[in-house]
Amino acid sequence: MAATPLKIANTIAAEIKASAAQVQAAVGLLDEGATVPFIARYRKEVTGGLDDTQLRILSERLVYLRELEARRASILDSISGQGKLTDELAAKIAAVSTKAELEDIYLPYKPKRRTKAEIARERGLGPLAEQILAERDKVPAESAAGFLSAEVPDAKAALEGARDIVAEQITENADLLKRLRDYMKDNAYLRSRVVDGKQEAGAKFSDYFDHTERWSGVPSHRALAMLRGWNEEVLSVDIVVDQDNTEPVKPVERIIASFYALGTKPGDKWLAEVIGWTWRVKLSMSLSLDLMREMRERSEEEAIRVFARNLKDLLLAAPAGTRATMGLDPGIRTGVKVAVVDNTGKLLETTTVYPFPPKNDIRGTQAELASLIRKHKVELIAIGNGTGSRETEKLVADMLTQLPGSKPTKVIVSEAGASVYSASETAAAEFPNLDVSLRGAVSIARRLQDPLAELVKIEPKSIGVGQYQHDVDQGKLSRSLDAVVEDAVNAVGVDLNTASAPLLARVSGLGKSSAEAIVAHRDANGPFKSRKELLKVSRLGARTFEQCAGFLRIPDGQEPLDASSVHPEAYGVAKKIVAACGRDVRALMGDSAALKKLDPQLFVDERFGLPTVKDILAELEKPGRDPRPEFKTATFADGVDDIKDLKVGMLLEGTVTNVAAFGAFVDIGVHQDGLVHVSQLADRFVKDPHEVVKAGDVVKVRVTEVDVPRKRIGLTMRKDGGGEHPARGERRDAPRGNNNRMPQQKPQAPSQGAFGAALAEALKRK
Repeated sequence: MAATPLKIANTIAAEIKASAAQVQAAVGLLDEGATVPFIARYRKEVTGGLDDTQLRILSERLVYLRELEARRASILDSISGQGKLTDELAAKIAAVSTKAELEDIYLPYKPKRRTKAEIARERGLGPLAEQILAERDKVPAESAAGFLSAEVPDAKAALEGARDIVAEQITENADLLKRLRDYMKDNAYLRSRVVDGKQEAGAKFSDYFDHTERWSGVPSHRALAMLRGWNEEVLSVDIVVDQDNTEPVKPVERIIASFYALGTKPGDKWLAEVIGWTWRVKLSMSLSLDLMREMRERSEEEAIRVFARNLKDLLLAAPAGTRATMGLDPGIRTGVKVAVVDNTGKLLETTTVYPFPPKNDIRGTQAELASLIRKHKVELIAIGNGTGSRETEKLVADMLTQLPGSKPTKVIVSEAGASVYSASETAAAEFPNLDVSLRGAVSIARRLQDPLAELVKIEPKSIGVGQYQHDVDQGKLSRSLDAVVEDAVNAVGVDLNTASAPLLARVSGLGKSSAEAIVAHRDANGPFKSRKELLKVSRLGARTFEQCAGFLRIPDGQEPLDASSVHPEAYGVAKKIVAACGRDVRALMGDSAALKKLDPQLFVDERFGLPTVKDILAELEKPGRDPRPEFKTATFADGVDDIKDLKVGMLLEGTVTNVAAFGAFVDIGVHQDGLVHVSQLADRFVKDPHEVVKAGDVVKVRVTEVDVPRKRIGLTMRKDGGGEHPARGERRDAPRGNNNRMPQQKPQAPSQGAFGAALAEALKRK
């Protein structure tokens, strides 16, 4: 076991393209409680420069591999306790690299309930099975005659018992199972069919009513769509292998037969029948369920990865900045909720206006909005993109044309998650006396000013930039999204004196309680004048200070370096750099010409190496720089407010709201996002849509398809105008329909039958 940490380090090192020493150093820091953002930025010398992406993979794989090693040790102890552990078996167990392979090897030794094979052995039929396997030239029925008893009345019963014993041996042979799985992964198909009578109710799954494609090539979104259809009892979903093969002995059966070197002797013929029976009754279903489970797991991983990537893009979207902003949460019958916040996000005033039926108070609404704009010197108007957004935008546009002087900029803002925030404990604590319906308008205004600061208050899963997020493992999803939020917050940095508790809680080393303690200290004692004052906060010790200090900013504090990402532990190095220039630190910060003349190597010492020195010089050159892009907005076309207004060929501007493996969704202002299929993103082959677009991008698109009944809009970004592209969820090379010569079968309701019940059990998450 002493070699286990090195074994884990070597495995991870190969996966992240690093050395084992780098991995071991990072593992040591993680085990000490250091966070990924802290290690990535402030411990480059220790890890040899591992970046945050490598460290995230390292952290995830470390958990898996440690669990694998713990299970390996447990299995070795179990088999050893049974007195069955041989050197060969121990070496085999030591060599496997996945939990699935480990469990396959353990299967014959795993304590189990009383099986048919065990009952047959108790009845003395073990020797009969061994004899048939060893003496193939003998007729099995004649051999069985010597094993009759009160519990085994005839040769048929004896041979059935022998069959159960041999079948168990086949199903517990780890090498054979691996070979069969590998064959199925290369040759199996995933097939979905509509359940009779569910065509109309399950119309949204119509792409999969008659669909077949290779299991190995099923992309995440299609797999999850079919599994959702199965779960809603609209589709039957099966793994199909060798069913289009007309040979008497299927290839899978030949794989099993090769383990027993079958010939033409009587024992061989009996064994061939047992192999066929074992495949049909036992292995076919169990291995199909394994493939279903693996497909679901890989599909979930991809879906979570896409969700995480979209969330990162949204969190790091361009902030409109510190400008007075009016937030409008559109509503028809219930009115438009209005909130005005100042340049720091502080709530100034709220109201509700009723420009739409039944009140139709258009003039009163416009007068009220104009009055608030003048009163609070509003520079931005954020309009939520929900129901009534285009009507509200038109009303605001008409009002602005009549407004004298400079006019605010109106922007359509995603309101995903705003209602969740409105009813949350965070919102209640922030605005205890404000009506729930008005809190959403505040959130819409603030997320235009600074998307990151506002969106961290909402559970990541509720922000709505993923596909099938409710179908994936919620624990894995939460861990992945939390990591994205942590990385985004720490990449940007946080103003210690203005940040909310939810935002502070995402800073490296901090949590909910320590963030609340910081806010309470700030409320009681006024703004922090230096980072060192953090050590006066209750329950915030030196270890926490080390983790969080570099990510917290004090723009106008006593120490100029507190406004930068230079960590307090490295202030000595920064001051040596300042002294070498003979300048005041405030005068030097931002002077790239002076800083670029310095040789970084001159400031390296025993503690801080060249990577840290270069980071300090870069930070002094552009102190407190924001990694987010410059703010810009999309302009929706006038008169195009509903999907019915769209016409093929229209050129429109829109905002990318979501990026999936099959393309990008774009808000063009008609309450229904359009899809730019991956084949329509550029005038070249695009493998990953993220190569071209990300959430928040403003793009030009042309309408290629409008399906009003199904609420589907096809768009293209190709300069040639695009063309007909596959329906949502499809790809050009995906086989559709019954074009793979799979035999027709009448689909059964997924809740019925052995496979349906077993699939439901297999897909349960532990």
